[in-house]
Parts: sequence; C-alpha cells; structure tokens
Amino acid sequence: MGEMGRRSGSRSLLVAGAGLPGLTLAVALKRAHGPALDLAVCDPGLPAGAARHRGRAYAVAAGPRRMLERLGLWEAIAPVAEPMRRLVISDSRVGDPVRPVFLTFGHDADATPDGEPFAHMVEAEPMAAALFEAARAAGVRLVSQGVRAAVPEAGGIRAAFGDGTSEKVSLVVAADGARSALREAAGIGWVGWSYPQSGIVATVRHERDHEGRAFEHFLPSGPFAILPLKAGGDLGHRSSIVWTERSADVPALLGGDEAETLAEIERRFGAELGRIALEHGPSAHPLAFGIARSFRAPRLALLGDAAHVIHPVAGQGLNLGLAGAAALAEAVTEALRLGLDPGTDDVLKAYERARRFDTVAMAAATDGLNRLFSNDSLPLRLTRDFGLGLVDRLPGLKDFFIGQAAGRRAQGPRLLRGEAL
Repeated sequence: MGEMGRRSGSRSLLVAGAGLPGLTLAVALKRAHGPALDLAVCDPGLPAGAARHRGRAYAVAAGPRRMLERLGLWEAIAPVAEPMRRLVISDSRVGDPVRPVFLTFGHDADATPDGEPFAHMVEAEPMAAALFEAARAAGVRLVSQGVRAAVPEAGGIRAAFGDGTSEKVSLVVAADGARSALREAAGIGWVGWSYPQSGIVATVRHERDHEGRAFEHFLPSGPFAILPLKAGGDLGHRSSIVWTERSADVPALLGGDEAETLAEIERRFGAELGRIALEHGPSAHPLAFGIARSFRAPRLALLGDAAHVIHPVAGQGLNLGLAGAAALAEAVTEALRLGLDPGTDDVLKAYERARRFDTVAMAAATDGLNRLFSNDSLPLRLTRDFGLGLVDRLPGLKDFFIGQAAGRRAQGPRLLRGEAL
C-alpha cells in the first residue's frame, strides 16, 4: 500500500473491518461527500467478499431499513427481504404438548404509523453483496489488509497494516469485531462475560407458508426463534432458526448425523409449518455480553461488535451496529461540512452521546430477558407469563414495544428517520 501522504489530512478516513456496519458507514459517507473524502475499508478477509456471511440472517428493523433505502441500497436488498408481519411469543418446555401463546405483535392490528412491517428478515450474504457493490460504485477503496495498529500523531492517526506499510488519516473506525485488537491497543476497557449458552443457527425448508410470521418459543435452555425468509424458488418455503441452547448440551444435540440433528430441531420447531428439512447448517456459536467502557479514543471510534455485543434474544445486534453507523456518519458529515477535522474529540464525543444510552439500555434489556426466560423456575414462569399477557392486553404498552423494535423515534440519527445526511 505504501505511504499515502497525498491522502492524509482532514478528509481521509479508514474503516478497519468489512462487516455490515462498517460497509454501511463507508457507503453513507462516500455517497454524501464523493471524491472530496478519501475512504478505505481494510480487512484481510476481503477476498472472500459476501460469501463469508453465508448462512446468517438478520431482522432489519424499520429504522435501519429506512436508512438503507435512503442510501439507495434497499432496491437491491428488497427482492430477498421477507416482511415480518407477525411475531408470536410462547413459553413452554420442550416436551409440552401445548405451547400457550402469551403475546403477539402483528402488522394487521399493530402496524407502525405508516403501515410498514416492524422488521424485514434479510439473509446476510445478499445484503453484504449489495453493500460491496455500492461501496465500489461510490469509490470506496477496498484493501485486503488488516489494520494491526493505529497510533495518533500530530494532525491525524497512523494506521499500520499487516504488510508493513502504513497510512496517515484523520480518523480510524475500529469495526474489527468483538475481540477488537484496535480497541485493546487503545486501552479501552471492556465490561462483559460469557453466557453458558451457544447460539445455533440454521436455515430450514418447510411444507407450509409462514405468511410472514415469526415465532419465539421461550424454552428453559433459551429461546428458539423461527424467522421467516423469502421463498427460494425450487427450495420452497424457508425460515431461519436461531436456537439458544446450553453450551454443555450442544455436542450431544448436534453430534449425530443429519437425521438425528433434524429430529432435535423438529422437537422444538413444532408442527404448525409442516414437515421440515435442513437447507444450511446448523452451526453453533458461543454467546457473550460485552460493552466498551467508551466508544472512542483519540482519533479512534468503535463501531458494531467492537463497541457492543448483546444476546440475540431480541434480534437487535445488527440494528445497533447500523444505528451506530448512522450516528457516526452524521457526526463526521457535520464536521466536514463546516470545514472541520472529523477526527477530533468533539466529533467523537457527539457520536458517543448519540449512541451510548440506547446501546446500554438495549444491552441491559436483552441480558435481563435472557436471564428471565432461560430457566425453569415456576415462580419466574408465572411472573413472566403474567407480564407477557398484560402487555398483550394493553394497546398503549404494546405499541411502545412495537415502536422500540421498529426503531420508531422522533429523535435520533437522520438516516434512521429516512432523511439525507
């Protein structure tokens, strides 16, 4: 890569990590500033492109969906996005013959004000492909090198790459994952712990149409979610499952042949969608909680999993990352349009103020939900089932939770409201 002195200064930015939040930030900034801003996304895994996201799917809430639409990305994603029109929540044990439904959120009765679904299920691979294509078209430099260090110096920060070269830029965005080396090198503390659980993800085909319904079955070992995916031609009706299980039990549950694994899934899946078959997976991933003590250091901003990792119980991990991208893009844009350096403390403080409270609140909520539901305590079961039923019977409270899930806020980053930077 070599020394990039001609690109250094107050209009250059580097994103370390080509995950979905980092790519979204890059596209947003290049669309807003064009050639006036030099921007690179650096990741040693870039040669794999979108393929490394295969097998994952995300619930994209209405706010981030509006951002993707404003950036001109949703047109490419929409054909593979399935509207989530109803969410059904039940609480039971694996062997229970009946799964009582305690709470439903539905598009028909509880739509957002403009009638849109509160979320769309999107498979990660086509979403990443759309982001890569948009980044290339906007002029983002895609660099197949990892950033091994970022050291502030006069007027900027020097990023050192795996091949021994370096580049001076105004701001480095650490979007390099939960085990962020840049976060650790900057001395930013991390509050977190591992759950005694793993998240098992798989894609299944099923006999009957899901009709845009999502199911969240709370079981003693953790939630079992069935999330609607776009029908896949000859593949027929499809859903993604996110199955939280005790880590100690995962080898026994997934260690057999495909028929045995499918039988374990069927026990939790239920019969409502008919017969099922595996399309992709399953794969298990240890679950953890973590949040950075600060989202910034001198000329360094944390984004996505480098800043926060939450339990998947509410499906909000990616939405938090995309909201962070929207807030950081807004803070950087405001500085650039005033002719200011986007890497200064004032800019990074504005970004942190915009995201800190919401992030901590969502992290605490998902941790609390997991602890409340991932057990078989009778008193807790009675309490939580009463609470779910109460929410179901109170339209105002129910509407509040729908608004939170959909990212419906009068305030917040402009992109999440569907407005231009």
